[in-house]
Amino acid sequence: MTERSMTDWQQLASSLSLPHQAYLGGQFCDAAGGATFTAENPATGESLVAVAACQAEDVDRAVTIARDTFNAGTWRDQPPTERKACLLRWAQLIEQHTDEIALLETLETGKPISQTTSVDVPGLIGGLRYYAEALDKLYGETAPNGPSSVCMIDREPVGVVAAVVPWNYPLIIAGWKIGPALGAGNSLILKPAEQSSLATLKVAALAAEAGIPDGAFQVVTGLGHEAGEALGRHMDVDAVGFTGSTEIGKRFLAYSAESNMKRVGLECGGKSPHIVTRDVEDLDKIAMYVAYGVWYNQGQTCHAGTRLIVDREVKEALLERLESWAGKLAPGDPLDPANQIGAMIEQPQLEKVQHYLAEGQREGARLRFGGERVHRDSGGYYMTPAVLDDVSNDMRVAREEIFGPVLVVLTVDSLDEAITIANDTDYGLGAAIWTDKLSDGHRAARALRAGTVWVNCYDHTSINAPFGGFKQSGQGRDKSLHAFDKYTELKTTWIEI
Repeated sequence: MTERSMTDWQQLASSLSLPHQAYLGGQFCDAAGGATFTAENPATGESLVAVAACQAEDVDRAVTIARDTFNAGTWRDQPPTERKACLLRWAQLIEQHTDEIALLETLETGKPISQTTSVDVPGLIGGLRYYAEALDKLYGETAPNGPSSVCMIDREPVGVVAAVVPWNYPLIIAGWKIGPALGAGNSLILKPAEQSSLATLKVAALAAEAGIPDGAFQVVTGLGHEAGEALGRHMDVDAVGFTGSTEIGKRFLAYSAESNMKRVGLECGGKSPHIVTRDVEDLDKIAMYVAYGVWYNQGQTCHAGTRLIVDREVKEALLERLESWAGKLAPGDPLDPANQIGAMIEQPQLEKVQHYLAEGQREGARLRFGGERVHRDSGGYYMTPAVLDDVSNDMRVAREEIFGPVLVVLTVDSLDEAITIANDTDYGLGAAIWTDKLSDGHRAARALRAGTVWVNCYDHTSINAPFGGFKQSGQGRDKSLHAFDKYTELKTTWIEI
């Protein structure tokens, strides 16, 4: 990656070749029926390219190729050190093309180029490298059954895996799926969201050069209700790893039940709380973490800290600081390296968030600041960070995932009240507790029903820490060695001696 100005990025964008075909069996190809959908630039509202819209026929072809590859053992039976070497080569090739891949993601998602170059593409690379390095360090087990037998317990790849990834972090989350699923020896079919296919296709173009067999990794582009559903219902897909909304996650569970009982791993929605107690002193630090926790990536983050549950005694001082941060995080052109906030993904998503703002006020919440649509002359989908105050926990804005740059504020008078409200939700992906009392931090962390609890920080993360949620935030875990659980079967081999 090189340091580039806004003009440099604009010039590179104007000359960039845009991938637009599915990647099946080592070849880029159109959908069998010739259907396409339009990839759009959220920063301008302009069309980028027509992308292959794969349907059931294309999915069936991809699954057949994947199954034949798996049965042939050309990838599955490679020693772990060889699979490791292929994944590491792939990561290196991606790193060499960081600028191009990052730019493709920025063009199709509206994410700032400063973040796709420094966070998203490195996140994919880091995921591949982490799981590659783990492959020759995973050991089987021997059950303690006495001297008359040997009882071996080994992990084997589940077979054909479909990974369905969202548009908000398409590259990072692809790495969370590709690393353990492909690394374990499965044949993997990746289905990107229709809003974010281009960068993924560029990554796929480097797979064969890295030594990944043609049928071991494929990319099926298309609409969710066509290609995604076809994968979920396919009788020869053994497992699905899905990240997206809770609504669609439930559909994949239904697809599994209605087809072959395929394994389904889900990382779904969230309504994550920040609890701020009255004893805290460093409100400047808290304001910074809360601001980035809810407004980063235009608020389009599954574990975004969208509920501020704050003690009455410190609420006003904290909200004053948050308003200052909102001014610093004004949205702007994603190709300007100085901007930290870009455009929202598409017009329907912007309208949905605006509807929630109106609905919240109708229910009695007060718009403290923000929420305006800006830069209309660009044609893009920009909205300023917003805060809804005077929210009660029975309002829709407090209970439903808005998936935009909106923070709702609930006022409490005790930590116990805050914990009760924090847990009174269908979701359980993330949560935070801010306190200067160590005992309160421990007590809240134990009581909060969430897959990740941050104490005096937010969104601190590492590929070696599991990520996933309680309740309707999903089942199973991405990241860490625990991710192998979703893509492997345990086999017991009993030998009498």
